[in-house]
Amino acid sequence: MTSIDNPILNSPYEQPDRYYEIDSQGPTGEVREGRRPSESFIPIAVSRKGQKGKGDSVQGSFDFDATGERREKNSLINDVRRDVAKWRRGGEYAGVTPITRKLLQYWADPERENRVIFAQREAAETAIFLTEVAGRTHGYADWRQRLEPQNDVHNAGLPRAALKMATGSGKTVVMAMLIAWQTLNKVQSPRDARFTNRFLIVAPGITIRDRLRVLLPEDSENYYDLRDLIPADLKGGLEHARIVITNYHAFQLKDAKEIKGVAKNTRLLLKGDKKGDPFKETPQAMVSRVLRDLGTDKQQIIVFNDEAHHCYMDRPLPAGEKAAKEQEAANDEARVWFKGLQAVAKHVGVKQILDLSATPFYLAGSGYNEGYIFPWTVSDFSLMDAIEAGIVKVPRTPVDDDAAHELVTYLRLWDFVGEALPKRAAKGNVAGWLPPPELEGALRSLHRSYEKAFTHWETELAQHGETPPVFIVVCPNTVVSKLVYDWIAGEEVVEDDEVIAHKPGNLELLSNVQDGGPLSRPRTVLIDSAQLESGEAMKADFKLAAGPEIASFKAEFRRRNPGADTDQLTDEDLLREVMNTVGKKGKLGEQIRCVVSVSMLTEGWDANTVTHILGVRAFRSQLLCEQVVGRGLRRRSYAVNDQGFFEPEYANVYGIPFQFISSDKPIKDPLPPKPVQQVAAIEGREHLRIQFPKLTGYRVELPDEDIWLDLEQAPGFEIGPNTVPRWVEMQGVVGAGERERGEDRVYRSQEVAFALAKRILDTQFNTVDDKRPWLFPRLFGMCREWINQKVQLAEGYTLAYLMTITEAQVEAGEQVWNAITRQVGNRRERLRPMLNRFDPEGSTGDVDFDTRKATVSTEKSEVSHVTLDGKDGNTWEQLLASELELNRNVEAYAKNDHLGFSIPYVHKGRTHSYVPDFLARLQPLDGDDLARTLVIEVSGSQKSPGPTTAKATTARDSWCASVNNHGGFGRWGYIEMTNPLDFKTQLAEAIQLLYDDAPIIGDPDLLDFNEDVRSARGA
Repeated sequence: MTSIDNPILNSPYEQPDRYYEIDSQGPTGEVREGRRPSESFIPIAVSRKGQKGKGDSVQGSFDFDATGERREKNSLINDVRRDVAKWRRGGEYAGVTPITRKLLQYWADPERENRVIFAQREAAETAIFLTEVAGRTHGYADWRQRLEPQNDVHNAGLPRAALKMATGSGKTVVMAMLIAWQTLNKVQSPRDARFTNRFLIVAPGITIRDRLRVLLPEDSENYYDLRDLIPADLKGGLEHARIVITNYHAFQLKDAKEIKGVAKNTRLLLKGDKKGDPFKETPQAMVSRVLRDLGTDKQQIIVFNDEAHHCYMDRPLPAGEKAAKEQEAANDEARVWFKGLQAVAKHVGVKQILDLSATPFYLAGSGYNEGYIFPWTVSDFSLMDAIEAGIVKVPRTPVDDDAAHELVTYLRLWDFVGEALPKRAAKGNVAGWLPPPELEGALRSLHRSYEKAFTHWETELAQHGETPPVFIVVCPNTVVSKLVYDWIAGEEVVEDDEVIAHKPGNLELLSNVQDGGPLSRPRTVLIDSAQLESGEAMKADFKLAAGPEIASFKAEFRRRNPGADTDQLTDEDLLREVMNTVGKKGKLGEQIRCVVSVSMLTEGWDANTVTHILGVRAFRSQLLCEQVVGRGLRRRSYAVNDQGFFEPEYANVYGIPFQFISSDKPIKDPLPPKPVQQVAAIEGREHLRIQFPKLTGYRVELPDEDIWLDLEQAPGFEIGPNTVPRWVEMQGVVGAGERERGEDRVYRSQEVAFALAKRILDTQFNTVDDKRPWLFPRLFGMCREWINQKVQLAEGYTLAYLMTITEAQVEAGEQVWNAITRQVGNRRERLRPMLNRFDPEGSTGDVDFDTRKATVSTEKSEVSHVTLDGKDGNTWEQLLASELELNRNVEAYAKNDHLGFSIPYVHKGRTHSYVPDFLARLQPLDGDDLARTLVIEVSGSQKSPGPTTAKATTARDSWCASVNNHGGFGRWGYIEMTNPLDFKTQLAEAIQLLYDDAPIIGDPDLLDFNEDVRSARGA
């Protein structure tokens, strides 16, 4: 597969004249002159796993047989396209009315400020050509003769013509152009039977229906004005347009008012042996209801089907075949739509049905081969055309990873997690749910990629009022969607029907919980798009699940609309408004970062800020893949560069086996703007990271029975290629690729032991009314011993697997627990720390802030600078920082500024927080990986006087003692530096005292982590 750096070859405003050649190996890198032929295939890049040739050269191939049919050119589309191009040449548009010619030339004018994209022009031109030119003007065949037999076979004679346009290329604009063309001609020539001013627009759901209001000339944001589609001297004629916009659900025959609420058996009894149902409206009554706003005019109408692949006449399946439940549901919906159009044609009359869709193909289960293009399709601006013209984002999907199996894990995600996820039939809450390892890995991996897009937005786009990038997750049912949503966004902790706390989500940028409480404006929303699209009330369980978010949006709605009566708004109205305005400035959904959707996000959802998509459902068809991927294809920027081309934009897609190929060249991350002085953790200095506990107080506890570890019979725990991937590579059909390199943080064994010990303590000992934190040090030591003796790391693999994949951590905790034996021992009072319930641990890795203070750059700190307190800086702090840099026993240090490290203490009966000046981690002793950290206070100089004795005593004898007893954070000591002339000597002495476990680590009588050491130093 050839690497292709920039996928954009053509101007968005001109006919494409170059394209990438694609053969059985994918894009060859060769650029062909001319127009890409329309073909019936979906280009799929095969995975590169297990296909390395000599020198690791890639020997992938393209699967052009994804639809079960051969790759073949669409002859009707290509033939019509050639005639339309010939007719367009020169700009005279022979054979059309003067009104039509004026419109066509206006749309094609290269001097227009608001130019019409070529994809839109070509679609409109094709419909106009077939109506006014084909078979009527010398030199142009009557292509309608090719359409009529196809419509007889497939559409029971309905006059359909399909315009195929890639998602995001502007189908709504085309409808506006064609409405204007028809209406203005009808006003000019009322007796010309080719034209009408009556239109029915049918959409698959109310989201698209509502969005299509821009086709109403009276709408304040109508496209005729917004896109400048009509010359000024013709605009007055548009007021004669009569337009009805509906969703196909309106074609369902409704029950009479008299029968509503009557039991089914009673209804059957009343019906008797009558052939029809006397209690349901007739098709003619339905048509009158749907079209009542068109008035009583007898002229025929033009129908626009938006997302027309949902409207077809299915045929019986071959003997022995049976459609899946989902396919049957699609067929049922298609029948409602199709029969509705038949009724309209019968009772009112249809001049033409124009179908618009990115994927005008038959679905699986329809009786036709999946992906069989509607044979009445007359124009095609494909996804490849759209990518090469830059009018859509390039979808990038995983093509390789390092997991030890043939499939690309995050591409074929459902194959790994489908059986492990709860089904729709699950009742009640799913307690104790953990995401399958591959799902958790995919979520975390895609979130790391999202962080780059978010950083770019923060540094480059937010200042211009742009909205944040959007991450969407598509789930198979309401059970899974709720579980995934809670995992991402956080959830309420409920006891006895009362909310006692809020648990933060696992993806930091998408969590709705921060600092122990819910955000007033949620970042992540849960949407059941199928329920919202039907226009009916949502199910009670879904409304309950989304209750907190609905309440937040109501409050936000009140703030934005003072005096508005929110009681008139239904919960469905609010969620629909949120969904429809994701990425829209000044709207309710503008700050949404993540949408977790039940089923597929609705077509027509036009957020242009989607950068990441995760599919957690079965994708049994490439058609469905393309439709879901289409939710992320709309561009954010339509500004052209100096060459008149758009710059490429990308969307990263996991879990949807819809593959393209692109370059292996990395995208350059945008440089952040230069602040006054940015102080932040520096990438590459993770080995200098200092971690610390966050305490709210101290308590004395009685320990439980003694426990010990027996590893003799314990099995080994392997971490290697059989686990989730460490990295994943994403590529598109053309354009730059991206490698998501996985979690780059290095975890120390004690960090992993801490996490395992905490999990064992929480699951095996702690209950709501009985907490036993004193067992933690023993559990921590046991976990370290288990890691050292039983964890087997394959080459290149690390303990990060046990920290980033929850299920692996649970399994490891169970193995340690199974090897633990307990025995009742003596009980002794012990001082223990009270960790912050919602934020128990901090680190230097979290530092990132701007400052105007004086600063000193660092070398032995993960944090880039030491900030100096005081107006002109603090000389004492600068001297100490210099000594810490020079002392060979100091492995790492950090100034305690924006770290979040504080020591709670009590002075005069009130609780205060004491913030010491520095933390310094010492070099480990030979043969001992115990982390030793020194808390340093610089007293005097510019510090204001205060309760220094209470601070120092608490820091040493309570904070250090309790944390050291805890055992999970290494050994800690406390020292005050009071004389800058003695800093070097004092620092050396404090370091030696900490190595010796001397009293700077706490009152010996309060320490219990090692009885022998405690006794030895007690003198």
